[in-house]
Amino acid sequence: MLFCGGTIIMKETQNGFAPPEEEQEAMEILHRLEPKIREIADIDFEFVANMDSTNVDSKVWERLSSLIYEKYDFYDGFVITHGTDTMAYTASALSFALKDVGKPIILTGSQIPGTKLETDARLNYINAVRLAVKNLSGVYIVFDERIIQGNRATKVSESELDAFRTVNADDAGSIRLDIKLNKNISRRHHRYPVLSHKFDPDIAIITLAPGSDYTDLSFWLTEKRIKGLIIQAFGSGNIPDNYTEVFRNAHKNRIPVVVKTQCLNGKTNIGLYGVGPGIKKSNIIQSYDMSLEATATKLMWTIANIPYENTKIMMESNFAGEIDNSYI
Repeated sequence: MLFCGGTIIMKETQNGFAPPEEEQEAMEILHRLEPKIREIADIDFEFVANMDSTNVDSKVWERLSSLIYEKYDFYDGFVITHGTDTMAYTASALSFALKDVGKPIILTGSQIPGTKLETDARLNYINAVRLAVKNLSGVYIVFDERIIQGNRATKVSESELDAFRTVNADDAGSIRLDIKLNKNISRRHHRYPVLSHKFDPDIAIITLAPGSDYTDLSFWLTEKRIKGLIIQAFGSGNIPDNYTEVFRNAHKNRIPVVVKTQCLNGKTNIGLYGVGPGIKKSNIIQSYDMSLEATATKLMWTIANIPYENTKIMMESNFAGEIDNSYI
């Protein structure tokens, strides 16, 4: 059990809900959620961080993946308690940092603090542990009644208990009277995962609006203020004609540009419509059907680990189930 804080252990303060200042108090809140949890599994607890997930960054991802790799032989599964705001980013990042992991890595948290009577923390916590002893492998989020592949997850509600959805795929399973898993889910295996856990978070994400001015982007790229760019475009990846200059500057300065649809569901298909002549030929990377969280963390991971010349190939390849192979 890797402890990363989040709402699940928060308590009410004069300034709103916040994590306890003392590590011991935070861990005690987690322990009190369900004293009988050890009837499901023998659990060791390890403190990683105690923070609101808004403050989670790539250093936390690197620490989590390193800990799992170091302790891989000693455990049958791993559960990570985590805040909801960036949980899908962490789940996606871990799927890239731990290639071909053969055991379950389960992230969970809550919308209501575990110290409140009406909390959803207890059931999420119990179900995450239940899933961690099942015959499956990979990174997943367990929340409410859903089991979601980590790099397909996105948070869709700030207040509903059913807060996460699967993007462009079916849920990996569901919590019913028993746990029901999708028949295509990856099962446990004995291959050792490959650890590649460096991330470069120096990217920018912009969402196009009608009439958006592209000149600021050209300045960022020419002055190398960022190392990667994600553009959330219209429809299937449609971008105004005048953005061609942005792509020329990016390529000249060896800065990868990924185009993603603004739509929650669907894929990019640059060139489907006649807008943006020359864009498809300007070394633009398509995100296809990846979630925003997977696109962002994969770009951070690729910049840190892959030469620029191979960035497009890696980003447009299915590395850990984040892209439907039929779209490539």
